[in-house]
Amino acid sequence: MMIRRIRNQLFKELEQFVRDRLGVALAFILPVIALLIIGFAIRLEAKNIALVVRDLDQTSLSRSYIERLYATNLFVPAEWKGDRFPDAIDRGTAQVQVTIPPDFARVVQAGRTGNLQVVIDGSDTINARVTRLAIEGTTLSVVQAQLGKLADSLGVISQVRLWFNPGRQESLFIVPGSYGVILAIFPPLLIAIALVREKEQGTILQLYASSLSASELLLGKSLAYTIVGLGEALILFIVGFLLFQVRFIGDPTPLIIGTPVFIWVSVQLGLIIGIFTTTQSAAVQAIGTIKVLTAFLLAGFLFPLNTVPFPFSIASYLVPVRYYIELCRDVFVRGSGWFGTWHLIVALLLLGIAEFAIAWWGMREMQL
Repeated sequence: MMIRRIRNQLFKELEQFVRDRLGVALAFILPVIALLIIGFAIRLEAKNIALVVRDLDQTSLSRSYIERLYATNLFVPAEWKGDRFPDAIDRGTAQVQVTIPPDFARVVQAGRTGNLQVVIDGSDTINARVTRLAIEGTTLSVVQAQLGKLADSLGVISQVRLWFNPGRQESLFIVPGSYGVILAIFPPLLIAIALVREKEQGTILQLYASSLSASELLLGKSLAYTIVGLGEALILFIVGFLLFQVRFIGDPTPLIIGTPVFIWVSVQLGLIIGIFTTTQSAAVQAIGTIKVLTAFLLAGFLFPLNTVPFPFSIASYLVPVRYYIELCRDVFVRGSGWFGTWHLIVALLLLGIAEFAIAWWGMREMQL
């Protein structure tokens, strides 16, 4: 009997959702638009950093050094105008300025320590760190090429190989993470708006007067929008494969099981917001504030979680999307399988149960 009531509520919610053709179109078009914007617009690797070089040596070695700087594909040439250094950085026409001294080639060829003046704009700390490492690496490679025995004097030579993503494709980091961000926003947004709309229209009073219990009502609604979310997820995976070549690595079953669990968890928060808000605009603002901020700042989407300061680092463990982003990046990049992902699904289940309990309590209060 209980299963039949839940099934009837599920079909009723799906029927109401399908009738709203504009809502259906937006439910499946907006996530794709969001994926395209995030996938193509966000770039974490520094590029096109304006570099100005003042070569006072004018030798083949100094010219080779300059060529290698620009060969990193990190810098673009900038013109230096002024009577002093670092005038280009002060004027904002360059982010990096390098001065090669007059005796650069002679000192290096003699095996002595040469000095280069490098001034970096530190207002952008991330780009400043990347720029410094690139210049240091280029300088070392030039010196090693000039003095072949220098490497032997160092004693230790590191051979570095990138694992999992040797081509350094940013899409393999951004796109799987964007799946979690998008699915954390749109399914709960849809169910929150639907629930608040029933309040505004007064049709929810019919549900209160029916024989449905709070748990049956919540299960019917959440299962319906979990199915809608699965449709959104399938479209996102297909678009990610076709446009960004993001495909499964290893066993896909953790994602197949984890995706409906995560969407169900996300829907629970939408139910909670729909229960405790009275207008659609308030529901949209609540979803936007809670989901967007936590997904971008406390889920490891753009920034490593180990950089999140206390006490927000503790609060991040209560953000479901952090676990799903890690799951997606494992399935689409690392491929460790169940051994490395089972705990993520367990964490999602625990959070989902807690959120369902809060929604059940709120619905019971409304029915009294």
